[in-house]
Amino acid sequence: MTKANTNPKVDFYFSKSGKWEREYAILRDIVLDCMLTEELKWGCPCYTLGGANVVLIHGFKDYCALLFMKGALLADTHGILIQQTENVQSGRQIRFTGEQDIKGMASVLKAYIFEAIAVEKAGLQVKKKQTSEYAVPEEFQQKLDSMPELKTAFSALTPGRQRGYLFHFSQPKQSKTRMARVEKYVPRILSGKGLEDA
Repeated sequence: MTKANTNPKVDFYFSKSGKWEREYAILRDIVLDCMLTEELKWGCPCYTLGGANVVLIHGFKDYCALLFMKGALLADTHGILIQQTENVQSGRQIRFTGEQDIKGMASVLKAYIFEAIAVEKAGLQVKKKQTSEYAVPEEFQQKLDSMPELKTAFSALTPGRQRGYLFHFSQPKQSKTRMARVEKYVPRILSGKGLEDA
């Protein structure tokens, strides 16, 4: 079913044949019934209210999902919202593995979308953890202690860049791997660059 408020720039995403083609079509209809604006962001269909991102449709190997940008603020009365990783602060997913999953939940999904719209209209914000609340891996702390110029350069980075490094350095289980990561990125930190900066 094609709705009047579809965005032609997003059509290509839904016209691609692939694993989740039918599921995407059903999700699109459900979201468009909630009167949001359809846009293309990060290569995915994103649904906005007054320019603010509310919900996104995306797919992975094992599931497709609705991603609620401020899902952490939703009541989740059905207990279906999933936090992708422990470091995701705001977004929450509802995951699907087949079209019957979605069809059986259509009214619930709309209720969640309307709640997300209400959160956006109310101007609510997710209280994000401060950089100081993140653990500094021991290997990185030792490097900071032995190189004052590194400590100064790291402190000068934006909080988001600092968090990116702390998360990246903390991921490996072995100390040797964590140390290798720290060594690799010291020059970038010293040059004032974040993990993903060009």
